[in-house]
Amino acid sequence: MAIIEVKGLSKNFKVKMKEKGLKGSIKSIFKPKYKIVKAVRNISFDVEKGEIIAFIGPNGAGKSTTIKMMTSILYPDKGTIKVMSYDPIKDRKKLSYEIGTVFGQKEQLWTHLTPYDNFKFFGAIYDLPDSVIEKKIEELNMLFELEEFINTPVRNLSLGQRIRCEIAAALIHEPKILFLDEPTIGLDPVVKENIRTFIKRMNKEFKTTIFLTSHDIGDIEKLCKRVIIINDGQIVLDDTMDNLKYHYLNKKIVEAKMKERINLDDEDGINILKDKGYNLKIEVDTTKRSVADALKLLNPDNIIDINISNIPLEDIISNIYKNKD
Repeated sequence: MAIIEVKGLSKNFKVKMKEKGLKGSIKSIFKPKYKIVKAVRNISFDVEKGEIIAFIGPNGAGKSTTIKMMTSILYPDKGTIKVMSYDPIKDRKKLSYEIGTVFGQKEQLWTHLTPYDNFKFFGAIYDLPDSVIEKKIEELNMLFELEEFINTPVRNLSLGQRIRCEIAAALIHEPKILFLDEPTIGLDPVVKENIRTFIKRMNKEFKTTIFLTSHDIGDIEKLCKRVIIINDGQIVLDDTMDNLKYHYLNKKIVEAKMKERINLDDEDGINILKDKGYNLKIEVDTTKRSVADALKLLNPDNIIDINISNIPLEDIISNIYKNKD
């Protein structure tokens, strides 16, 4: 059963053009020129109830514009949206009681209040009785492990603690859908993993549908079974995470500082990206050779320092877009 239905959605913006030079600047004040930016171009997709779906793309791809139309912040130029069977334009107030939003780069909590007081405040906004609010706070306190700092002013919390409270606050009215925009941005690896655990637990406990945007491959790999990639306002891929991993996440970047130089020119499955004597950067195609095999070629005793990472998400999206073209 689809809980979100998007059909033929489009949105354009009229943007003022900047002209070069002093004369151009003066002229633009009295006779400004505009251009039309096509932010979202005729996209369609459905989201099933209970899904954790990744909606990703490079900056300026149309992600935020799409989410803002789905949450009634912006109106579409063309197309239709149904969220919980509501039209975000006509049923804005009703829809607000069914969805929650968390933006990793934007604080929604009152920083001078404690998390507990914030939860009480948000519960009151959604017209919840005091007894229901208290019960919900108790549930969220246990789910997100907030006991140690639930009565500490938000301004004194760490970033990881604040994000946990932001997500908890968004759940106070038991939304059916939660929109998460970069929920782990700026967090260290341990805290990121904790936030991901809480998101999975929330999805399991409350059956909440999660609509996630993130530039972090780890978020997408560990949370989502389906990925929609948008670029230049168009959907360029809508597929399972398993297929995305198989076709696009099968390469690793290995950067190593060596004691002695080593030659890997003729090794199958290895592409040398940078070779500066004792500093080596290679790309390992894991469909042909495991990372462990690649490390054997480098010789562990010869390695002073090493870093292993995924292909940057921006590169993956770019490659997908080129292939679609």
